[in-house]
Amino acid sequence: MKYNKLVRDKIPEIIKKDGKKSVIHIATLEEYEQKLKEKLLEEVNEFLKENNEEELADVLEVIDAICDFKNVDKDKVKDLKEEKLNSRGSFKERIILDEVDHK
Repeated sequence: MKYNKLVRDKIPEIIKKDGKKSVIHIATLEEYEQKLKEKLLEEVNEFLKENNEEELADVLEVIDAICDFKNVDKDKVKDLKEEKLNSRGSFKERIILDEVDHK
């Protein structure tokens, strides 16, 4: 079966332990960036379907990998999140914007 998708580092080893053979390659930087984006969409869609903590953890793992790849300071991301929280609020109050009258 062909996959052509980014997998966790230990997956080839796990496949081998199961008595199977895998064919892999190491992504170029450009391919890696694209595959990270694809993996993020995949994991978000799995979370939307399964709606569980394990899938949410996978989403966070991909976000961490993107931060590492882009050399983004995770503390800076947390600070930006906090700034938005302070200036615009969170989503805890479950507010749905139905309409804005631009008169």
